[in-house]
Amino acid sequence: MAPVRVAVIGAGFAGLAAAVQLKRQGIESFTVYEKAGDLGGTWRDNTYPGAGCDIPSHLYSYAFAPYRDSRIRYPGQPEVLQYLRAVARDHGVERHVRYGTEITAARFDDRRGHWTLHTADGGTHTADVVVSAVGQLHLPNVPHLPGAEDFAGAAFHTARWDHGHALDGRSVAVVGTGSSAAQVVPAIAGRVRRLYVFQRSANWVLPKPGARFHPALSLLLRTVPAAHRAYRSMLFRRSEAVLLRALRRNRLIGSLLRTMALRHLRAGVPDPGLRARLTPDFTVGCKRIVLSSDWYPTLARDHVDVVTEPIERVTEKGIETADGVHREVDTIVYATGFRTTEFLAPMTVTGRAGRALGEVWRGGARAYLGIHVPGFPNLFLMYGPNTNLGHNSVILTLEAQAVHIARCVALLASRAAAGNGPVMEATPQALDAWQRRVDEGSAGTVWAGSCTSWFKTGDGVLTNNWPYRTTLYQRLTARPDPDAFRFPQPRSTAESADDLHHVPD
Repeated sequence: MAPVRVAVIGAGFAGLAAAVQLKRQGIESFTVYEKAGDLGGTWRDNTYPGAGCDIPSHLYSYAFAPYRDSRIRYPGQPEVLQYLRAVARDHGVERHVRYGTEITAARFDDRRGHWTLHTADGGTHTADVVVSAVGQLHLPNVPHLPGAEDFAGAAFHTARWDHGHALDGRSVAVVGTGSSAAQVVPAIAGRVRRLYVFQRSANWVLPKPGARFHPALSLLLRTVPAAHRAYRSMLFRRSEAVLLRALRRNRLIGSLLRTMALRHLRAGVPDPGLRARLTPDFTVGCKRIVLSSDWYPTLARDHVDVVTEPIERVTEKGIETADGVHREVDTIVYATGFRTTEFLAPMTVTGRAGRALGEVWRGGARAYLGIHVPGFPNLFLMYGPNTNLGHNSVILTLEAQAVHIARCVALLASRAAAGNGPVMEATPQALDAWQRRVDEGSAGTVWAGSCTSWFKTGDGVLTNNWPYRTTLYQRLTARPDPDAFRFPQPRSTAESADDLHHVPD
């Protein structure tokens, strides 16, 4: 096959999966551009106290690289990062990674049929194929609160944790009550003098199963590959059978989950007034379900206050709410998640005829298979629109996308070897048919409810989640469908200077 120059942007779970699958297709002409000095993506950035995974480790891992540390059921941030480093090392990916290189813009050259990448330091690189593996969890969502710039204390987002700032004996405000808050609040509550948790809306919370495996089961999973595969399969099938049905409005399962969540709330919070404030007013699953066994008991502690009044403004010494109450704090922690619906931001992407992807997506992000956008040839998205899983491990989606993309690149290499243009682009018809299918499925889920969530845009458009079985997505992405693409010839085959292949010997 003729070499096709591939640029992978991002070295987290998605980027590493793409790199491994490219190598499996015999493609070595790729570079992974990573803006930071280390790989790991969101698992490199989120180092706040208590940071960890709420998906079982045996499912939150690649099928081609089983997670062998079977002592703990849910890995912490250090364990996940260590796993990713091992994958990169064991699969020969490290030599392809160029660290400290932030891609700020990508522009398609209609005449030459390749992409030009611009970096934050003013450099440029060219590639035939661009794989965006920046994900949905890399831009912290910091709320624009009036007066925030006047605050005299320390203020930071959980994804930008200030480890040089000691919390011991301080009065701390945590803004947000989602998954990151449910991890960080119990982790710091024992160290602080006073803790205010500012809640915009309550979340449904289910207990998190025991962290550690029985020693005998741990030994079995570590030493018997068949047992490991069977356990992973059980976790997968249980999620497909139970959680997806709840998300698709199965009344029985939804009622059972609601009963479990309310029982968990009653057990952890004796005060009926606080329980009322912590009881959501929407269907279970409309927002991401929080898994925690110590969230409720922490909120019930004497020095912890849950504040449900809206924040009016931040002052030099604290936070004032809409009821006029001012609470003095030394530290503000924003546990407010990420700008998940701003796919690819802040990178600007320009396709055919100077079309900006941000403009194309102004009404909500859409992509065929969540991977291809008409008008943007040879641009492949990972963890793109409508590919997040609300019922299973997103690593399954990322692997399916990586396999699909690697096969597309192999197809382009074969076309180049035959003297044809190595360019492919999804058709508008393929995207429209795909989006109709996704929208029809989404309309039948609890996500379409009235709650606000990171699954939706500000206008309520569901742009993030996949509403069907994971196995269906895997099947639909297994091999590229020729009828869904056009293969245009570049107007010129002229080559330009290129330094993409900076792969050390």
